[in-house]
Amino acid sequence: MQVTLSPALTRTDGIPTYIYAVVLSSLCIVWGLLWDIMWHMSIGRDGLFAPPHLLMYVGAVVAGLFSGFKILQLTFDRRNPERDSSVRFWGVFHGSLGAMYCVWGALTMLTSAPFDDWWHNTYGLDVQILTPPHTVLLVGMMTVQFGAMIGVLALQNRYSNPSVDLYDNNPQQAQRLKIMFTIAAGLLLSILYTMLAEKMGPWASHHSSAYIAMGIAFPFFLLAVGRASSLRYPITLTAAVYMLTMLIPSWILPLFPATPRLGPVLNPITHYQAFLFPLALVIPGFVLDKLLHRFGNGRLNDWLLAALTGTAFVLVIAGVQWYFGEFLHTSPYARNWFFFSDSMSYDDDPTWPYHHQFHPYWLESMPDFLKGIGIAIGCAILSARVGLLWGNWMKRVQR
Repeated sequence: MQVTLSPALTRTDGIPTYIYAVVLSSLCIVWGLLWDIMWHMSIGRDGLFAPPHLLMYVGAVVAGLFSGFKILQLTFDRRNPERDSSVRFWGVFHGSLGAMYCVWGALTMLTSAPFDDWWHNTYGLDVQILTPPHTVLLVGMMTVQFGAMIGVLALQNRYSNPSVDLYDNNPQQAQRLKIMFTIAAGLLLSILYTMLAEKMGPWASHHSSAYIAMGIAFPFFLLAVGRASSLRYPITLTAAVYMLTMLIPSWILPLFPATPRLGPVLNPITHYQAFLFPLALVIPGFVLDKLLHRFGNGRLNDWLLAALTGTAFVLVIAGVQWYFGEFLHTSPYARNWFFFSDSMSYDDDPTWPYHHQFHPYWLESMPDFLKGIGIAIGCAILSARVGLLWGNWMKRVQR
């Protein structure tokens, strides 16, 4: 298919501004969410316009405005050369897939704000991440971030299209698009992990249920990124972006004071408490990249490739997190600013005996654990197959 690019896309001096805007918005959304979680751990009750919420709203508004402007520009400027390669929806509007996802996600996020405020006023402080208003908020966040990822991906695919003689003429710009796609993917992975963190924290590293959750959630996303990206090690880099995105707020915010504003205060803290240390996905990510190099590109049937990568993912992440999770949960060497395993919410009882040892609930016999790992491998194979299928679609996205 012949793709026509506008002058804004054929310049050698930069990428369209709205692409940078939506990726930056995605970062604001993730860090706003992590700040909000640490706010709840450290301060307690917040308001509709609490600082973490404002950071998330800024991300939603910027993504929505820039994407909405792009849609209106293509809709009313009939001579815009990008219009022919855009998607038409509702019979009126023209725009890229990424811009449309960003607008829908931004509207969903902003809708969730008064819902969340009403929920707090009615039911009090949240006791878990996935409350109804937070679920709506997370759906909006992930939609915005998916839009950012697809927006960058469409440009990457256009530059790689042999019918558009731009890739070789703009190698730096093409490389920048590849890196931006990896950043956008890492930010979306951060939200996916945060949504499921309660099921796979260090305290659960010796229980098969954590690896079943990982086997369902991560292979489909990581393999889709690996297949869609043109970088040499896209899964490794995506996992590295995810880890840094999760770590930076937990390294910085505990340097600032915070005082609980809602009782009961069982643990009188004086500064922000950090969130969880992320899963070491960069290690299985590197293994998946190597397997795709060796067996991808048609060398193996996708079902066989899914079986290989799904099995490898579970075995590697289980081997890594069994020991790393134990270190984070039990070792005194992890109770510091870097690993923040001594982080504790103000309403946690500091005398509870299982803060730094495994609760019997999170331990199981070796036969039960191995049975669970077998289930995790089966889930990961199906997840990987869906990811390869999704990656095939993403490689074709140019709108």
